[in-house]
This record gives sequence, structure tokens and C-alpha cells, in this order.
Amino acid sequence: MVDLAWVAGSRWRIEECFQQAKNEAGLDHYQARSWRAWYAHITLSMLALAWLAATKALAIKGESASAPKT
Repeated sequence: MVDLAWVAGSRWRIEECFQQAKNEAGLDHYQARSWRAWYAHITLSMLALAWLAATKALAIKGESASAPKT
């Protein structure tokens, strides 16, 4: 029963991630006519989402994304 609850919770996090990718990174806005174009769009959308997540994490920590590391 505990495993079932864990799996259900995991699915919710994954669905939330895809919804965020659709809203913020344009994951669902494509008109690809070939596999290569679709793959490029999905790759760039997921890269944009990763950058947004990293920037958000830095902002929460109080660091500037453009501050040089010393």
C-alpha cells in the first residue's frame, strides 16, 4: 500500500513537470513535419525549462544568475 502511494505521488510530480514545460517553455507549441524538427523542438524546450529551473533555484538561494564565481 505504501508503494502504491509513492508511485501515485511520483506520477503527480511528473505530470506537474510536463504542465510547467507546456506553460513556460512552449513544449506543446510545435508544428513539426519531420522527426528531426520535432526532436529539435523538444530538446530546446526541455533545455529552456532546465535553465529556468536552475535560475529559479539560484534566485531562491539569493544569488544572481549573472554574478561571477570567485
